Amino acid sequence: MFKHTRATIGWLLLLSFLSSSAAGQVVEPWSFILPEQRRIEIRSPDQLCHAAIPSIPRPPTVAAPRFDAEPRYISLSEAINTGLANLDVVRVLAGVTAVSSGRTVYDVAIANTRIDQQRAVFDPTLQAFNTWNRTDSPSAVFDPLNPGQSLIVGNGTTDSHLLDFGLAKRTLTGGILDFGVNSNDGRFRPGTFPLNPQTRSSTDLSYTQPLLQGGGAAVNRIPIVLARIDTERSFFQYKDSVQSHVQGVIEAYWTLVFARTDLWAREQQVSQLRFALERTQAQFDAEIADAGELAQTRVAYENFRANLIATQANVLQREAALRNIMGLPPYEPQRIVPVSALIEEKVDIDWDATCNLAETQRPDIIELKLVLEADQQRLILSENQALPRLDGVALYRWNGLSGEMPNGLTNTSQSGQFADWNMGVNFSVPLGLRRDRALLRQQELVIRRDRANLQQGLHQAIHLLALNLRNLEQFYEQYRRFQAVRDAAKTNLDAQMAKFNEGLIQFIVVLQAIVDWGNSVSNEAQSLVQYNTELGRLERETGTILEAHGVAFYEERFGSIGPLGRLAEIQCYPAATQPTATAARYDSTGRPSEESFNLINPLDEKESPDSEDIYDIDPNAKRDSAPVRAAKAIRNLFR
Repeated sequence: MFKHTRATIGWLLLLSFLSSSAAGQVVEPWSFILPEQRRIEIRSPDQLCHAAIPSIPRPPTVAAPRFDAEPRYISLSEAINTGLANLDVVRVLAGVTAVSSGRTVYDVAIANTRIDQQRAVFDPTLQAFNTWNRTDSPSAVFDPLNPGQSLIVGNGTTDSHLLDFGLAKRTLTGGILDFGVNSNDGRFRPGTFPLNPQTRSSTDLSYTQPLLQGGGAAVNRIPIVLARIDTERSFFQYKDSVQSHVQGVIEAYWTLVFARTDLWAREQQVSQLRFALERTQAQFDAEIADAGELAQTRVAYENFRANLIATQANVLQREAALRNIMGLPPYEPQRIVPVSALIEEKVDIDWDATCNLAETQRPDIIELKLVLEADQQRLILSENQALPRLDGVALYRWNGLSGEMPNGLTNTSQSGQFADWNMGVNFSVPLGLRRDRALLRQQELVIRRDRANLQQGLHQAIHLLALNLRNLEQFYEQYRRFQAVRDAAKTNLDAQMAKFNEGLIQFIVVLQAIVDWGNSVSNEAQSLVQYNTELGRLERETGTILEAHGVAFYEERFGSIGPLGRLAEIQCYPAATQPTATAARYDSTGRPSEESFNLINPLDEKESPDSEDIYDIDPNAKRDSAPVRAAKAIRNLFR
């Protein structure tokens, strides 16, 4: 016996050592279980999978802005469509960049699989067990020839085969229907037996039905209903992120329009200061202006050049933000030029209709309503779980026996000759039901909490809509006022420049007029851009921005293995929820959007100078420019 035990232990040690070696770990040879993890094992990053990074040129910077690159005219509708087409991972605007919202087009389909996972509880379960046994047990008896000794003899050998087949099905009411077939074949030796070999068989049908806890179709359907609600929640969470994406594209687009307009205004300020500097330089050369006036003009000019760099950087940042949220690379040979017209008319807002839309269409409000629906289902389940366990049980079994008699003939019991049956009621309950009733109270409180959250969501939505309304009124009125400010600033600049040219005022007055004019152009553009952005935000807050732009969702499908296995045809299942393209709401005007602000150079009443004149702003670079020629003419008059 000891020899057999030692051999068995040896084989176990060998198997343990081989399995540990295969796992690449060194363990003690006496360990029969998985080894302990006694080290922190971190793989080198080179061992991980490699992801392809797109190869793109160095992006533009203020040192090399590449504003002279070929323009790519793009309307706002095209920008939205491009973003929606590259929306496997939903991006939202965050300042001067775009970040992932954490939502993807696959989330809803993933959540939808949980419905079938819960339905699987009601699928039939098939099981079959086949077991072959041989029993040969020793026993001790007294030696009949020597009563003081004993003999170890065998009780005989028994060979058997056990077949256990079962089919179980859970019903919608919570009951368990079980059908089983059992067959036990046995052969005995040595000796003479009434039946050898013999087969004992039985066929049974049983049913267990919960009468209180766990009983009823409504209770047993709750997991499926919750899975459906989770799918709906996933869809509206995804829709909410897509709405944020569309609103972000609109904001990034109009912000780029403002940045380009602001850049034009700052370029004109630099151009005006260059004109004044060259004129002052000419007057200084003619000994008309003193060194202090020339120094003051140069300081102002250099300050404006420094501010122009920040404005150029803002254009690059805003274009990069638009590229990011559209799913485009940071740099392409073409620069993006918006060509959609801004809305300049005042839009009347129906306050009551807007509030009703927010209550019915906002995805976050819909999600809070779905949470309450799920809470109600969980309350029904908690009330059921707080009931005692009372089950009705029933069983009917047909027994059979067959085998070979000593005379070699077969003897078999008749069908239905031997049968068992039982019926009963089982009852169990934890005294006090403390745990289940505490869970019930918890769920009742959860419903109160989520109702309060719904009210808070509506409260917040109304305040956001009120903020949108105030902002719309403010931005539009500011836009109208800044239009008047721009006209006044233009008139003032012309008047002050004329006086300065006549030598009647100091340059500081002209400088302030230049600053006021440039700021008025920038403020007018900013207020109108804010107004258009706020219109998009209002549609976002009412939950109708996708419908307003004609965006819907369609289901992409893919083939995968179905319930019938790999031998059956591949079935189609939901794969992704993709947004459609938007309607052509924002048409192209065929020219840059900032030109709608009537961008005219106040010095010569012509359109903005070419890029060569804008960015080559060294006062010594063009000694034959118009300001220099004018200054020389003035100098000649005083000679």
